Amino acid sequence: MKAIAYQSFGNVDVLRTVEVPTPTLRAGEVLVRVKAVSINPMDWKIRKGEMKLMSGSKFPRHLGVDFAGIVERTSGAVTGLKEGDAVFGVVKNAMKDGALSEYVAVPANLLWKKPTHLSFAQAASLPIVGTAAVTALHKMGNLTAQSSVLVNGATGGFGMLLLQLLQRTDAQVTAVAGPDTLPYATRWGADTVIDYAKEDVLQGTARYDVVVDLSGKLPYARAKRIMKSRARFLNATPQPIEIPTSLLLNPFRGKKHVVVLGSTSRENMRVLLDAVDAGLDVTVSRVFPFSHAVAAYRYAERGGVAGKVAIELP
Repeated sequence: MKAIAYQSFGNVDVLRTVEVPTPTLRAGEVLVRVKAVSINPMDWKIRKGEMKLMSGSKFPRHLGVDFAGIVERTSGAVTGLKEGDAVFGVVKNAMKDGALSEYVAVPANLLWKKPTHLSFAQAASLPIVGTAAVTALHKMGNLTAQSSVLVNGATGGFGMLLLQLLQRTDAQVTAVAGPDTLPYATRWGADTVIDYAKEDVLQGTARYDVVVDLSGKLPYARAKRIMKSRARFLNATPQPIEIPTSLLLNPFRGKKHVVVLGSTSRENMRVLLDAVDAGLDVTVSRVFPFSHAVAAYRYAERGGVAGKVAIELP
């Protein structure tokens, strides 16, 4: 089968289309014929070697974490799924496995039935950013009508879903984004929008109960100046060292630094799928064919994309 792989860390130019064996099934696994894979910042951070402490450095490596497709076959231990079912899910190990191939074998508990009203590209765009958005919402604590939330870098895939989940609360939400995607922030529920090309949020007078950075460009050290005394900073793009240090230091400071590590748990997926059933908007701004996978990553990595970018397979 065809797959996208790379033999060394680097930019998109290291990506190659290769022939690899179709996966064999282990007990409890399902073989899925992949129809779409979504692109996440995690993909290129791993590919560039920025996460090698967690991902390791063995090659060849594959990429793509969440996907959607059709069940090709199941192992004998699997129940609830059958050949021909439309599903979406995630690979078992996001740091080492890859979904950007014609077929993928994954444990059945990492698959869900595709909502019928979503395309394969939309369904593939849900698991990683969707469960991260649910996790972020939980970590904000109890939000009231007096709560103020700032979401920086608000119009990518994560922000798209987080803004809509926040819209279901009473909180007052401010979104920071670029001029081309600001209309999406309003569409997804932000009460106030800030064009970062025209206004530096750090220079304003507003103070927030929660600051969420989805861009990786507003670190805790700088965000503290716009946080209230008992506020929370949610870091969705942590450096490896920030995970333990935030836990160690938080008991001693009023302004908390909270790392957001999404989990595709059954509970998180239930919340996410309930929101999808209630009309959650899943915007896939551009879809590339598998033969243009390198162009897809080049496009996504330049930034400023509203919602998600996906790659479709025949």
